[in-house]
Amino acid sequence: MKKILIVDDEQDIVESLKFVLEVAGFDCYCAYNGEEGLNMARKISPDLIILDVMMPKINGYKISRLLKYDNKYKNIPILMVTARSQQEDRLIGEETGVDEYITKPFELDEIVKKVEGYLKG
Repeated sequence: MKKILIVDDEQDIVESLKFVLEVAGFDCYCAYNGEEGLNMARKISPDLIILDVMMPKINGYKISRLLKYDNKYKNIPILMVTARSQQEDRLIGEETGVDEYITKPFELDEIVKKVEGYLKG
């Protein structure tokens, strides 16, 4: 079963994503701040990470940069899910290695389709 790490400080978003992704057949791990998310990513080496930008301790951009510049984790797809919709935010996401930039609010089935696109191939 493919492992997905969901990192977001909004518990309702984490729970909603976890529910729909588990129904779709994925094994989900959750973290509620950046530091916890980074540590968990290094510990479990997930197949894909869903990551918020604005979080306590370490922001999503920094997590993405730290993982993407580490040979051990650089091939893990990162879906950035954020309320930050400005073009400059997207550019920062691209610069830090984010594979997909999705703005809130989003449709849960859209996320499931994107995840399946990365992991079923």
